[in-house]
Formats: sequence, structure tokens, C-alpha cells
Amino acid sequence: MKKIIAISIFIMMVTLITSCKKYLKSDQYFKDRLDLNQSFNNEKYIEEWLANSYSYLTGVNADVASKGFEPFNFADDIYYGDRDVDYDPSNAGALSYNRFSLGGYHEGEVNSWTACYQGIRSASIFIQNIDQTTVLSAQDIADYKAQARFVRAYYYWLLLRKYGPVPIIPDQGADYTDSYEDLAFPRSSYEECAEYIGKEMALAAKDLPQSRGQLDIARPTKGAALAARAKVFLYAASPLVNGGKVSMNFKEKLTDDKGNPLLSLTYDEQKWARAAAAAKDVMQLGVYSLFVAPYSNSGTVTRPATISPPYNADYSDKAWPDGWADIDPYESYRELFDGELSAAENPELIFTRGQNQSSEGINVMVVHQLPRIASGWNTHGMTLKQCDAYYMNDGSDVPGKDMEYGKGNGSQRVQGFVTDQDVTDGKYKPLASGVSLQFANREPRFYASVAYNGSVWHMTNESQVNNREQQVFYYRGSGNGYTNTMFWLRTGIGIMKYVNPQDTYENGDLNKVIPKYEPAIRYADILLGYAEALNELNGTYNIPSWDSSETYTITRNTGEMRKGIRPIRIRAGLPDYSDEVYSSNTQLRTAIKRERQIELMGEQERYYDLRRWEDAATELPLPIYGYNVLMTASQRDLFHQPVAAFALQSTFADKMYFWPIDIEELRRDARLTQNPGWQTYK
Repeated sequence: MKKIIAISIFIMMVTLITSCKKYLKSDQYFKDRLDLNQSFNNEKYIEEWLANSYSYLTGVNADVASKGFEPFNFADDIYYGDRDVDYDPSNAGALSYNRFSLGGYHEGEVNSWTACYQGIRSASIFIQNIDQTTVLSAQDIADYKAQARFVRAYYYWLLLRKYGPVPIIPDQGADYTDSYEDLAFPRSSYEECAEYIGKEMALAAKDLPQSRGQLDIARPTKGAALAARAKVFLYAASPLVNGGKVSMNFKEKLTDDKGNPLLSLTYDEQKWARAAAAAKDVMQLGVYSLFVAPYSNSGTVTRPATISPPYNADYSDKAWPDGWADIDPYESYRELFDGELSAAENPELIFTRGQNQSSEGINVMVVHQLPRIASGWNTHGMTLKQCDAYYMNDGSDVPGKDMEYGKGNGSQRVQGFVTDQDVTDGKYKPLASGVSLQFANREPRFYASVAYNGSVWHMTNESQVNNREQQVFYYRGSGNGYTNTMFWLRTGIGIMKYVNPQDTYENGDLNKVIPKYEPAIRYADILLGYAEALNELNGTYNIPSWDSSETYTITRNTGEMRKGIRPIRIRAGLPDYSDEVYSSNTQLRTAIKRERQIELMGEQERYYDLRRWEDAATELPLPIYGYNVLMTASQRDLFHQPVAAFALQSTFADKMYFWPIDIEELRRDARLTQNPGWQTYK
């Protein structure tokens, strides 16, 4: 009995759960060994325990959610502006964007440590006891156990990504009669954490099914386990934790309680090969593909006829996946996120928690994106850096890109505005009259993601017909522009991604926002990771597949890298990169980083990408630019002259590479060390 309950007691100490708190809904059933045996031979209790193991994945542990739980969904690409007054810093729910982006948060804010270890505890007990059941088939036991193993490993992944290296709790538990010092565990190294998660995900994959029905869409599949493993290995190969020089001072300070470094101080190229092989494991399943919407000659106001990209001899006359002749690039991207596409219909959705997580889910994020005329909060916006990152529709850069940072190509921003005659003549689709030509002729993902000044919001779910199909401008005095309240966009650029044409927040009714499936992991991310990892290789490596059924020869190969990049570019209506770009490791690295910035915007990737690449120290201290929101409609030329956003601030210090560990956690575990730069109680 001692060993069986020891893991419960140990993890309870690690996660700071007080003796009086019930942190398992089903704890009432598990008072001693007899109850454990009975509980794991009761199908209802088994389901309850497994459900409890899943339950900690929500809220603060979501991958994509609004800022109350996931400020990490915001970086130098998008921001939130409705918490920028003098809130009490001790209130974790009041973390303003400026305090977040300036590193002004404290050690107890946005704490997911406790919830993750609660989930690890619950899943560990389940894994150790499910084999004894006599009420489930062998197939169900294997599936349930694999689900719990996935969930446990995923909690470790969430911890690793946010906090850096963490203690790995022994699977067999610990002897609760040991001394306090013996029950305390140090942080494992990053590589040890990555290896453990990778091994556990591979074990889970062996017994998880290839697919699940719509009712079980939030449960992991074989592909979900392998995709999570691929992401873990990609991070483990990246400069921050693989010998990168920029963060060396930080790495030397991040040690365990014995002074051993927790991040690798030397570079190991083979880690990139391992990451590429892990991504290939997902690709080899043959289960996933990029979603594409069909080309349409006719349409409606909310689902317009396809706007074909400029003619390109290599792509315009070819059917998908070799070209875009039969697809709609705009709809192919928009429908991935706006709730139009069910999870079961989405061939690139690998892992999701389902629809609308609790009080800070994607539906709430959309409410903050909606303009005031839809009763939205009108506070989640986009930076000019992100707006400029989107390509023109022929794959070239927008004129004037990055000129404010002194990194432009000498071109100037386009002047002028769409006229009524332009609209009549069908020019500059889908722009309406009065819109700046800076937003004309952009790639389809731009129009599916950016609520530029003068964009049209459909809001077909509004009860008043005259409130629908509204063109929204952000000029001062427009009703949606700068005001003395919190309800305005600090850069004059909004966000359209995740917004459905039906969405409105009329009368504060959240039911008028179409439910969306969280894109926790999708296939485009895996494809880009595959190309990124291959691009970093100089040598050739033989890496076994996840189940050792075959051995991959992994090397930097243009044909293989195109497999990761070309489909994403074509789906977006853009030509693939030139041979010159593919032949240059440096040029392709830059291109892949930009592709991730565009393709994965608003999916909680940018925050962590900048850190793992060691780019945060360069990118985050740059001033945040936007349009001049103090200008009125009569000063529209001045509005569209970019200025530094006076209400937004950003910086980066080494301590911001990883999130701080709560002081109470450090008090409970004598061997736990704090991340460099943050307060410790010792």
C-alpha cells in the first residue's frame, strides 16, 4: 500500500496542494487500496478518473485562448489593450499587455505549474492501476492507458515550453516515509525532459488509434502523440537550448541545485536531424493534409467568389496540390479558424481541446476583436510589423516594409485610396471604397487575418438588418477609433482571424459567436518544422522512425524541404520560394521564420518561437509601430503614416526566456531552483 499511494503524496508536496483541498473530484472513491481496486473495476469511476486527468488541460493550460489564461498568445505580432490601466499587480487576471511585454509580472502570475502536476499525478495513478481492471476489454485498456500517457507527457510539454526544465516525477512513485530532503527532486535537464516526453509519446502512439469520431475529437490520436513529440524535439534542437551563443549568459546561470547546467552549452546538429525525423513520422502516417476550399465562380456577400492570385505559369493552370487553379486560397485559410469547418472535416487538425475553453476561450478572444458596432470590446489588435509581414499577392514584399526600423528595401508606402469608381470597375478586391491602397493586392491570408482600416464586418447574426455589412474605420471620432475609454485599437489595425461572418456580441450574448475548435497542433506547423529542421543540417544522419520499423536518411535536401513549404505557399495562393532561396541556409531560415509568423499568427507560436530562436533579444525591444490613431477621417493621409504606438511598450531581458516559478513552489521543494533573474525565497 505504501508504494501505491506514495506517488500521490509526493506529487501533492511538489504541487503545493494543501492537506484540506480536494484536487481530484473522484478522491472520495480512493481512500485506501481496497477502494482503488474497486474503483478500477468500475467503468463509471474509470471514466471519471480519466476525465479528471484531462481536466487540467483547460483554462491556464490551453494552447490557444484569450489573455486571461494565455497572454502567451500575444507577442510582437498581436496585443491586447483592455487591461492597460493601473490594475493591482497581485491580481493575476489583470496582467496588462505592457506589464507582460516589459517583464513586469511577478512569480505567482499565470501559474500553470500546479495544474500541470495535478494532471500528472492523476494520469500517473491511472496508468499504474488500469491494467488490473476486469470490466474493460484489452483494447479499451490499451487505449485508455495510452490516453493517460499522452496527457501526462503533454503536461510536461506545457511545463517545459513555459518554465524550461522541470522535475520529472518517477513513474513508480516515491516512498512517503523518506525524509523531506529525499522526497525533494531537482529540475531535470532540458534534454532529459525532451527525451522523457518523446519516449512517452512514442509509447502512447503504439496504442492510440489513427482517428476518432466527432464525439471523441478532443481525445488524442496516434498522430497527436507523434506531432507533440515532433514539436518537443524541434524546440530541443533550437538555439536557446542547443548551444546558441546569444543566450549563453542566461544558460550558464540556469542550473540545478548542484550547479549543473540545465540547458546545453554546446551545439549538437544531430538534434535537428532527430526533429526532422519526428516530423517525418507524422507525415508518413498519411492521415493529414492541408485543408483547401474549392474554387467558386459565384458567391454570396459573406462567401464571395474566388479572387484568383495573379497569373503564374507554374501554378495558375494546375490543380491542387501542384497549383491553385481549383482552390480558393482565402477560404482555405479562413475556414480553418472561423468555426465553419468542423473538427472531423478538418484534415490538418491534429490535436484540439474542442470548442471554446471556459471563460477565456477563442469565443471570448473574438469578442475582444469585434468592433464596437457589434458590441465587441475592440481591443485586440495587430502590430504594423505583423501587418507588413504578409506578402503581396505575387509573393513580393509590401512597399515600405520595415522602413521604420531602418531595414526596408528603399521602397515607400503606397499613397492613395480606393475610389467608388475602383469598386465599380472591380479593382482592388476585396477592398471597399475609402480604404488605403497600402492594403491592396495583398496575399489571401492577409484578408483572412487582418481587420485593416475600412474593412467590412458582416455580422449577419445582428438582429437589426441595418447593423449588418458595416465598413469599420478606426479614425478618431469614428466610434471605433481612438477614445478616452479602453475600447480602441492602439495601432489602428484589428484582427479578423477566428472571426466568422455571423459573429456579433449583440446584447452581450456569447451564443452569437460561432464556436471554434482550438488549433492546438495542426499539420501546417509540422510541415514547417520539418523544413526548418532540415535546413539546419550540414551532415547526413540515419534516424530510426518512432517505432523503429524503418530508418530515415536525414540530410538537407531541397526536394524534402519543399515538401514542408511548398503546399503551404500554394494553399496561400503564393509561389514557392526560388531555388536561390532554397540553396541558402540563411535565406531559407529567414523565409521559414516569416512563414511561421504569418501562417501561425494567433496560435501561441510566435511568443515561444522568438525565444527558442534567440531572436527575442533582437525583435522584442523594437518599438511597436502602428497607424496614427489620433487622426480623424479628414486627416486620413496622416492616419496612414506609421508612428510608434504611444500606448504600447515592449522590451526583452534574459530573465524573460522562461516564466518564473512561483515562490511557494520553491518553498515546498528544497532542490528546486528558480529561473535566472527572478526572486527566490532562499
